[in-house]
Amino acid sequence: MSIEAVSPATAASDDRTLAIREHLRDAIVDRRLAPGTKLSEVEVGSLFDVSRTVVRAALQALAFEGLVRIERNRGAFVASPTPEEARQVFQSRRVIEPGLVRAAAARVTAADLARFETCLSAENRLMGERGPSARRAEIRASGDFHLLLAEVAGNAIMLRFMEELVARSSLVIALYGRSGASSCGHNEHAEIVGALRAGDAERASALLLTHIDHIEADLDLRTAAGLALAEALGTPAAQ
Repeated sequence: MSIEAVSPATAASDDRTLAIREHLRDAIVDRRLAPGTKLSEVEVGSLFDVSRTVVRAALQALAFEGLVRIERNRGAFVASPTPEEARQVFQSRRVIEPGLVRAAAARVTAADLARFETCLSAENRLMGERGPSARRAEIRASGDFHLLLAEVAGNAIMLRFMEELVARSSLVIALYGRSGASSCGHNEHAEIVGALRAGDAERASALLLTHIDHIEADLDLRTAAGLALAEALGTPAAQ
């Protein structure tokens, strides 16, 4: 069976779709776009100088991740996770992550531990900064730590699941968290790394579950307004 070559035009369209998806994803997770914001295909297409077809593909990819809600005859909107959906996100993480951290403990190398230490250093630096942008960056850094755990576990399918769960968690934390990624959370990450370094899979798993409990306990269900679509996204050149 022959494999058809991808045309340059198709490849370019795919690249543009991916770029717009990432811009929108960052704006949503970073809380620059508030839940419920309408994502007009025309406006997004104008901002990035692409067709509505390219924008629609990016929005559909985000809808698959749960970050965008597409309504028939109304268009696309930034997702507005309910308290129950927030609870389900963390319930899912309690099911998935303990197995991942056990697998990571069995596979972790010195190079992996160095990458974890780099993550911890980034979180430590962000803890000393103030303001909404620093808080968003801290939430992102915390998510990166959990994605690194999944990567070290060595299961590509579970890593994809975790990418979606971390994206949804980041949105929930940004919307409902009292403190976002806290110093307590950072210390718990360091304890998890210590357990990995010691090869103690059960301790790492127990610490992770406690950590997830603490993140969920920090939620207070408050929401905050975001920016207008054009202001949140800016232009590709300004990103």
